Amino acid sequence: MTDALDTVFAALADPTRREILRMLLEDDMAVTDVAEPFDMSLAAISKHLVILTRAGLISQEKRGRVKWCKLEPDALRAASVWMQGFGQFEPVNLDAFERFLARELDADGREGG
Repeated sequence: MTDALDTVFAALADPTRREILRMLLEDDMAVTDVAEPFDMSLAAISKHLVILTRAGLISQEKRGRVKWCKLEPDALRAASVWMQGFGQFEPVNLDAFERFLARELDADGREGG
């Protein structure tokens, strides 16, 4: 289980991948639609999708000529259950956690500068 969690947390470490997951909360999306809002190549987005797929966070399937992405929430659920096991965490809001980290890092930068 530790390897699976490591893979999930590594996948979640990147803001582009977190945004892709957020987008897929709405509905399944074609790979080209996933890539559209990002200022990067389709090849770069495909690499992010491979990481998310390996982590079990999304699945991909070909429908006709189009490759589709679908959110697979079980991998996130396992990570959330793991964090809740510490007893001090509410159900995890990853956006709020990211904002907290940004504030903390910004505060450290001001103190050190």
